[in-house]
Amino acid sequence: MSDISLPGKIIAVHLNYRSRAAQRGRTPATPSYFLKPASSIAASGSELERPAGTELLAFEGEIALIIGRPTRRVSPEDGWAAVSGITAANDFGVYDLRAADKGSNVRSKGGDGFTPLGPGIIPASSVSPDALRVRTWLNGELVQEGTTDDLLFPFGQLVADLSQLLTLEPGDVILTGTPAGSSVTQPGDVVEVEVDAPTAQDAPSTGRLVTRITAGTVPFGDFGTKPAVDDLQRSEAWGVAESTAARSDAATPAPREPATEVGNVTPPFELTAELRDKLAAVSTATLSSQLRTRGLDNVSIDGLTSTRPDAKLIGRAKTLRYIPNREDLFASHGGGYNVQKRAFDALGPGDVLVIEARGERGSGTVGDVLALRAQVTGAAGIVTDGGVRDLAIVAALDIPTYHAGGHPAVLGRKHVPWDADITVACGGAAVQPGDVIVGDADGLLVIPTGLVEEVVADALEQEREEEYIAQQVAAGEPIEGLFPMNAEWKDRYRAWLTQQ
Repeated sequence: MSDISLPGKIIAVHLNYRSRAAQRGRTPATPSYFLKPASSIAASGSELERPAGTELLAFEGEIALIIGRPTRRVSPEDGWAAVSGITAANDFGVYDLRAADKGSNVRSKGGDGFTPLGPGIIPASSVSPDALRVRTWLNGELVQEGTTDDLLFPFGQLVADLSQLLTLEPGDVILTGTPAGSSVTQPGDVVEVEVDAPTAQDAPSTGRLVTRITAGTVPFGDFGTKPAVDDLQRSEAWGVAESTAARSDAATPAPREPATEVGNVTPPFELTAELRDKLAAVSTATLSSQLRTRGLDNVSIDGLTSTRPDAKLIGRAKTLRYIPNREDLFASHGGGYNVQKRAFDALGPGDVLVIEARGERGSGTVGDVLALRAQVTGAAGIVTDGGVRDLAIVAALDIPTYHAGGHPAVLGRKHVPWDADITVACGGAAVQPGDVIVGDADGLLVIPTGLVEEVVADALEQEREEEYIAQQVAAGEPIEGLFPMNAEWKDRYRAWLTQQ
């Protein structure tokens, strides 16, 4: 790198912007840190591989401080004087490897190229530390903007705190944290970070630090912990606010940036065997009624046919999106181990792969080999609002596949496999990764995880009531006052329940 010397140390702050703390639902009382290797440094304009077999490569635009002199045991008031320059940084991390690190961030944030710096340096003497701004663009769209008046821990405090135990040497770099807006990148994305001082004289800027994301092709070996994700890692990587954000005790828990420190975070939703059994015991018609009472009318995936109409489909959504075919894009994204194949390989027991195909039936979106792969992984089902190739063979498999019709053409006639594990539209419904999908002969429903337990409990009660009503109708009772039940019939119903 021409303008920035290779640092001896790169020290990164876990959490340092109020906006990010609010997003994460926790505000640390003191700063905490982790180290990144010098080999992770990259220049502006470089390419960064998302490692093969991972899905959660996240960007974090940051202000980087460059130390200008040997510094040991300085005060917070004197800490800023040790800084010679400021540049832009992108603290990339793969959330799929956080559990493997057990809090160290060695692999999740230490990979080659995971710390782009530059391109220019703003002299620290020319600006006030309170007047700096960091902005991040994803594919040209501004996604992060933070100013240093939002910091939890000022730059001088960071330098002073670190210098209590270790000597900061000239050229050492401190990454000072990222504001809200950090999220996940996909191969083909371009991420840009700029640091400037818009209110200072001449409004100095580092220029834009540009990183292009590519797809890695070399899989992880069997001699170490392999990538793995769960709902918590997905929510943190994508920047989804956690449920602790509204808790009264969320203001002071210890920082939980390492994956092993779970603090007071509500455990992620689990579709337990008990919940599956309850969902299997009620119809989608009843579940739809309960969702409607909660204001959710647009949660049905419509217009599809099941290869196994006799089978109940229950599982958690994994998602895959196709875009309309364009020859140059299919050339770059359609061949090899593309996102379609990776999505099928990533399925696990109980998953339902939901595919956005825009209702386009003019080519296949899944065929016999990939459907068989889904079945072998233990996936619960496949849902596509596009066509299916090899429909007779797919229909003969045990795994239910909901589809818009058969078609002999291959994927590339109408589609480019584009991205996975994002919110998609399928059959007129929005589906997010992790949503609960329930299907039967009546159709398919999408149930947000936060509503599953109460919806299924009320659905079971509704079906008990309807069983009683059906018995009375069969015995010759008129509908009036019975369906729905008036007060008299409700009393009779409660008495009937005690006899069951």
